[in-house]
Amino acid sequence: MAKVEEQRGKIDKIDEEIVALLGKRLSLALKIGNEKKNSNESVYDPAREEEVIARLKNSAKGFPKDGIEKIYREIFSISRRAQQKIKIAYLGPSATFTHFAALAHFGSASDFLPFDSIEHVFRAVEKGEADFGVVPIENSLGGSVTYTYDMFMNSDLNIIAELSEKIEHNLISKYRIKDIEKIYSHQMAILQCGEWIAKNLPSAQIIEVASTSKSAESAKLYINSAGIGSELAARQNGLNIVARSIQDRGNNITRFLVIGKAPAKKPQDAKTSILFTTKNIAGALLGALEPLRENGISMMKIESRPSKIKNWDYVFFVDFKGFVEDEGVQKALEEMKKNTGFLKILGSYPQMSEK
Repeated sequence: MAKVEEQRGKIDKIDEEIVALLGKRLSLALKIGNEKKNSNESVYDPAREEEVIARLKNSAKGFPKDGIEKIYREIFSISRRAQQKIKIAYLGPSATFTHFAALAHFGSASDFLPFDSIEHVFRAVEKGEADFGVVPIENSLGGSVTYTYDMFMNSDLNIIAELSEKIEHNLISKYRIKDIEKIYSHQMAILQCGEWIAKNLPSAQIIEVASTSKSAESAKLYINSAGIGSELAARQNGLNIVARSIQDRGNNITRFLVIGKAPAKKPQDAKTSILFTTKNIAGALLGALEPLRENGISMMKIESRPSKIKNWDYVFFVDFKGFVEDEGVQKALEEMKKNTGFLKILGSYPQMSEK
C-alpha cells in the first residue's frame, strides 16, 4: 500500500497542476472573448476548435485520442460559457441521437433547445431564438435526410460545421431480457435491429413510436416493456441497458450539420456545399460539374431533389473539398455559374474525419 499511496501522491500533484493550467487557459480565453465581442465575432469557432483537437490528438502519447477529444469539447464548452451563453437548437425531443450529437460536439455547458421538426430548427436560428442549430443530413445505412436538403432551398443560413456520430442502438428496460414482451421503438431503429430482435426476442410485440426518446419513455411506463435507444435515453429515464449494440450492422454512422447565420472561418481541411439548378439542355449536369474537374477539385457527394416549382425539374446538392475563398474554388464557381440556372453556396466548413 505504501507504493500505491506514493503513486496517488504523484497523481494529486499532477491534478493540481492541471487545474492551475485550466485556470490560466480560461483567463486567456476570456481575453480573446472580449476581443471577439468588440469585433462582433461569435465565441464559437469550429475551425479553430477542430485544429486544436487534431493537433492534440496527433501529439497524444499514452492517452486515448477519443478521450482527448471528449475532454477538450468540454473545455471549449466551459470557455464559451464564460464568454457568452449560446443556445443550440436541435431536432428533438431530448435524448434522441441528434441531441446526443449536439451534446458531444458543443459540450454540457451549452444550452440545448429541442424542436419537433427540422423546419422549426431552421426557423429558430433564423429568428434568433437559438444561436446555432443541429440537424441530421444522412445516415450510412438509411441514406439522406431529404427534408434537411429541402430546407436549404429557401433558407439563408450557412453550414458552419459537420458532425459525425456512430449510432449505437441499445435495448433499454427496467426488466430482464427474458421478461420482455413488448418493444417500443422508432421505425428506423426497428429496421436497423431486425435481425437481433428476430434472434433474441422473436415473440416480442413490436410497437412503433415517433422517436427514440418516446421509445425510452414507453419502456419506462409499461410493464414488461423495452425500448431501443441511446445510453443517454436510458440514463435520463432511469432504465438499464439490457443489451448493448444490438444494431445489425456495425458501420451505422449519421452525419449532422451545424447551421448558423454567419459563415465559418477558413479551416485547415475544408469542405464546401453548394446547390444549383441546371439549364434545360442536353448534357447540362455534366457541363455544370466540369469546372470542378478542370480546377482539380474533388467532388465528395452529389444529391438531387425535386425543385417543387416545376414537374421533373431538379435541384442538385454537391459537396467538394476546398474552401470557398480558395483561388481554384472561386474560379470553378464562377465557371459553374455560367453553366447553371441558379447557384447558391451553402457553406464552407471544417471537414470531419470519419468515426
